[in-house]
Amino acid sequence: MQDNRYLSLRNICERYSVTRMTVHRWIKHPTMGFPAPMVINSRSYFLAAEIEAWERRRAAGRAVA
Repeated sequence: MQDNRYLSLRNICERYSVTRMTVHRWIKHPTMGFPAPMVINSRSYFLAAEIEAWERRRAAGRAVA
């Protein structure tokens, strides 16, 4: 079953304890790989499954063998 939950920009900021500007920088950073938001009525929403996949990729990249 597909997870269709969305997180607002505010949710993302709270989740990572960062500012809105930081999230915007992550989106624009070419090697960061942060998921692009869906914009509805000038508000940004992120697919929760994409955010969780991004977290797993970041964690895997930090894993020490």
